[in-house]
Amino acid sequence: FFPEMAASLWKNLLQTTKERILQQRGASLYIDAHGYEEELIQKKLQQFAGGSINLSKEDSGIGILTLNNPKLMNAFTGTMMLELQERVTELENWKDGKGLIIHGAGNTFCSGSDLNAVKAISNSQANGLLESFCNFWKTKSMNFGYKTLLCRLPLISVALVQGRAVGGGAELTTACDFRLMTPGSEIRFVHKHMGLVPGWGGAARLVRIVGSGAALRLLSGAAGVDPARALHLGLSEEMLSSSDETEALEEARAWLSQYTEGPANVIRAVKKVVTAGGELPVEAALRTEKDVFGTVWGGPANLQALVRRQRHK
Repeated sequence: FFPEMAASLWKNLLQTTKERILQQRGASLYIDAHGYEEELIQKKLQQFAGGSINLSKEDSGIGILTLNNPKLMNAFTGTMMLELQERVTELENWKDGKGLIIHGAGNTFCSGSDLNAVKAISNSQANGLLESFCNFWKTKSMNFGYKTLLCRLPLISVALVQGRAVGGGAELTTACDFRLMTPGSEIRFVHKHMGLVPGWGGAARLVRIVGSGAALRLLSGAAGVDPARALHLGLSEEMLSSSDETEALEEARAWLSQYTEGPANVIRAVKKVVTAGGELPVEAALRTEKDVFGTVWGGPANLQALVRRQRHK
């Protein structure tokens, strides 16, 4: 019995060690074979300049993230992709933040990626830029990607869809917790017509939002979704009354404020447990919930509520 047990343990140890070595070699080969260097790709992306990602933080704890490239319907340039990463990090570290509204300048949301940059990258086979770029985003996807990191921020987020949200812009709307649409706006997943599928987590998030059947219809049909249909599918929470850029933003603020009222640490805690419940296995989600509960139990908001003997109607 003992020799067999020892042999079994030794076999398992060898297998585990072999797997670890292969994983390490695989990572090394991946870097060597594909030339993946984040700094190099960032320099390449900086070559495709234009537009900006602007962030304003309001005293209410609501941030306004503006996609600012109206000449190209707010399409993402290389520098905008890098700026999005910076803004996500900034928001993650904003301790007073409770909510976030993402919208586009010029009364339209986002038309995806700048086709000039996409064409340049696609035609860069010789210098290895295309392969390196794909591997860069593949690795970023493994690390959940900037758009997925956006939806995991401890802020309650809303995509304010004015005009068109197309391709990557449609994916960006799914990275928010909620979507509000103005009259005449549309969300459209046109990836099929580009010979592609969503690559920034948009398909997986869309399935969670509207279900697999509706997601399959939206992705394979590539048809525009107007506010009424989006509301019916559960893709949008509400159609706002105004299509004016300023008025729509004010409506979005008012809508979001009903969910961000209260101390920032409590709102952020709520977002964290909901995110964990939606993405983690049950046991891990329960552990996260317990840990987050510990950060607010006995805290100022909790103690003040006890003193007030808060009654719930």
